[in-house]
Amino acid sequence: MAPPPSQHGFRLAPLRALLLALPVLSLLLLLTLHLPARHRPTPPAPPILPITPLRATTTNTAQRVKKADPSSSSSTPSPTTLSHVVFGIASSGRTLPKRLPLLRIWLRPPARAFLYLDALPRATPSLPSNLHLRVSSDASRFPYTHRRGLPSAVRVARIAKELLLEHRQQQQQQHKHLRPRWLVLGDDDTVFVLPNLLHTLSKYDWREPWYLGARSESATQNGLHAFAMAFGGGGIAISWPLAERLVRVLDSCIIRYPHLYGSDGRIYACLAELGVELTHEPGFHQIDLRGDISGLLRAHPLSPLVSLHHLDHVYPLYPGMDRSKAAAHFFRAANADPARILQQTVCYDRSRSLTASVAWGYSIQVFKGNVPLLDLLAVQKTFVPWRRGRNVTVTDAFMFNTKHYPRDECKRAALFFLKSISSGEGKTKSNYSRQLPGKCLPNLIPLGNLQQIQVTSELLHLVPGKALRRHCCDIIPSSSETAMDINIRKCKDDELIAMHS
Repeated sequence: MAPPPSQHGFRLAPLRALLLALPVLSLLLLLTLHLPARHRPTPPAPPILPITPLRATTTNTAQRVKKADPSSSSSTPSPTTLSHVVFGIASSGRTLPKRLPLLRIWLRPPARAFLYLDALPRATPSLPSNLHLRVSSDASRFPYTHRRGLPSAVRVARIAKELLLEHRQQQQQQHKHLRPRWLVLGDDDTVFVLPNLLHTLSKYDWREPWYLGARSESATQNGLHAFAMAFGGGGIAISWPLAERLVRVLDSCIIRYPHLYGSDGRIYACLAELGVELTHEPGFHQIDLRGDISGLLRAHPLSPLVSLHHLDHVYPLYPGMDRSKAAAHFFRAANADPARILQQTVCYDRSRSLTASVAWGYSIQVFKGNVPLLDLLAVQKTFVPWRRGRNVTVTDAFMFNTKHYPRDECKRAALFFLKSISSGEGKTKSNYSRQLPGKCLPNLIPLGNLQQIQVTSELLHLVPGKALRRHCCDIIPSSSETAMDINIRKCKDDELIAMHS
């Protein structure tokens, strides 16, 4: 059935009208586009707004940012110096007289140290101007439950808080503008090589939360305390903004951890709760060892030497000296070329079939034959473990590769120790004298005629951000059987430290 005609008409009418209108609309559009500009209607003018100078706005914004964050005044801060480092040293009235000579050896201006005691000694000693004596506040209100430890660990842990609070008061009273960047904690029997410490700190942005240090050499000690903890005797470096956060929460952490052994454990626990982990720096040394540590020192890692600890618990660094004289002798070399002290260099003499391993500023070993480099990088086990006990030598392990050290002196390498050092024109000359074995017949002494070794080297400069590479050395040809000359130099690009066939 067809629809009514009226319905078709209503549907088609709008379409017909639109088709008829299209040509007219197109003509009007063309006329409008070609119309001269003066005949076009003028649009209304936009409202005029006051103009704010761009420079003033930028300056005000920068000032607001600067007020909000004083430490962000520059994207590239000025270099860190020793004036930016503050030391907090743990001591006691009993140990201070014995340890003060050691402190005098390494603590040089402009480094500043605050020495915290449990009580003043009977006779107040004469102190350097950059070493400030303080008596710790009473910490007996804090709990301590470790069965084998000492409650003084709480007092030592709070040194960080007491030092920063005192420094804050001094800043307010004296209006000093040089803000510290690093807090370094240590013991009164810790020695620091300051230029190397400064180089290590300069690798990090002090405005960030950094916690630097090293573990113990003893795997047992790390297991008893923590593998992720910086051991306090080796030194703990904390960036100043992080130290300020630590101070605000330290007492509450001490209350929560009464069962921990030492002060360093409490610092570690609190920093862990703040979300900060240890950044391991191998130049810090706790020295949880006893006896002769020469094997460890002769195989020092490539990193610059930052600290040594427990020097009262090991043999003197050099034979024939007491501990104080040996430490002063060691620092004569460290001051002459800080970056090179203890750096191990190995060279070979193919014609005479000799291998020389130089721990610069400390000791040299000369071996008969070809000793591969990897064997010399392993630590000779000249020491005994820190913990004493019946089976401790069996159960204890170390955090580095060790190598057997012959008990028979006749089977050891020819051994030399630093005798003197001189420097000038960017170079140093160090002389090493033979230490003859005490229990070896003259005809059995290895290389028995060799008595003196002179080492020539250029001053080693450390640059933050540059990779470290072991240096090479040459044994200078000589007809002498009693003396040897060694020259240390940079290795060539593809040079191998090996005896070439």
